[in-house]
Amino acid sequence: MAVALAACGGEDEVIVTEPVVDVVATDYTVYFGFDRADLTAEGQQTVADASGTANAIGANSVSVVGHTDTVGSVAYNQALSEARAATVVGAMIGNGVNPAIITASGRSELDLAVPTADGVREPRNRRVEISAN
Repeated sequence: MAVALAACGGEDEVIVTEPVVDVVATDYTVYFGFDRADLTAEGQQTVADASGTANAIGANSVSVVGHTDTVGSVAYNQALSEARAATVVGAMIGNGVNPAIITASGRSELDLAVPTADGVREPRNRRVEISAN
């Protein structure tokens, strides 16, 4: 961004420029279908973007955390959230991310993006959150 400052009385014009700073997103969310742990085409693209960022910034760590909605038992949803996280980890490794820097976990229905009552199908809660640092 450049800003021109002109003084009165015929003095020279001064142009001040600010450096352009590229902001790199390091947090991504992948959404899943109901009772599913496979990636949609959009999910594949999101994982590819996250993988590219992790590689580009030379990430030291990547956190992959799976979540579910409130349909089903906590135990069932724990397994599903872990399966979702494992799917994303596998795709990231396939995209060239070093498996040694990836940690994965599942949170079942215990950390909802959108609070709901038990037994509610909420698509925004069926997700994996990826964070690269």
